Amino acid sequence: MIKSSIPTNHIPKKEGLITDVHKLVESYPRVPITVDCVIFGFDENELKVLLIRSDLEMYKGKWSLLGDFAADNEELKEAAYRVLKERTGMTDVYLEEVGTFSAPQRHPGGRVITVAYCSLLNIQHHELKIHANELHWHSFSSIKEMAFDHKKIIDTCYQWLQKRIQEHPLGFNLLPDKFSLRELQNLYEAILGVQLDRRNFRKKFASMDLLIDIGEMEEDVPHRPGKLYKFNYEKYEKNKRKWVGIDF
Repeated sequence: MIKSSIPTNHIPKKEGLITDVHKLVESYPRVPITVDCVIFGFDENELKVLLIRSDLEMYKGKWSLLGDFAADNEELKEAAYRVLKERTGMTDVYLEEVGTFSAPQRHPGGRVITVAYCSLLNIQHHELKIHANELHWHSFSSIKEMAFDHKKIIDTCYQWLQKRIQEHPLGFNLLPDKFSLRELQNLYEAILGVQLDRRNFRKKFASMDLLIDIGEMEEDVPHRPGKLYKFNYEKYEKNKRKWVGIDF
């Protein structure tokens, strides 16, 4: 027989109805809830992530995610957007909830539950207006050890990103408005961590008919200039129910 580890004084009694909901909630354990923002960007053919120096002495010199506690009157997603605005100055970034991290020992100061929010953006289109605590972009592949369990959170978000970029055309958020097929393939290879066959890659995207040939060529590149394209967002929105993803 498995015994419950929940204190009996926290289990509502079956006899009669509970009328004092405030007293009921006050009897529950108090566990802080925080939000952490994992912001991915793509630049110089590399997947990057936005990090900040930890301000805890025990983690001196280590990098951490952008995070903070959620106020009692604050929705978690609102808290994530607030953190992003306060730490970076950016207000036009879309965040998506990825997961909850609740290991009892994940915070050295006690039990703290955090919810991770993730975003993809084009670094060239989103200027950092605040640089406190050495906030800047890091190559994802260079991140080895971080404060708290933030490396685990980043790795989980990276796995989410790898899955999502094949299910939805999110990767176009990381590219310039006008891009070459070489840049597009470099993006997918950087995120998926694999080398893709050039011919098959281009054939797959051609079959989806979602790229617009704008009649321009690359300039000032160290290789043979390629055609430039734009993603047809309007056509995608009209047909996204039929979108079956990209299987590489």
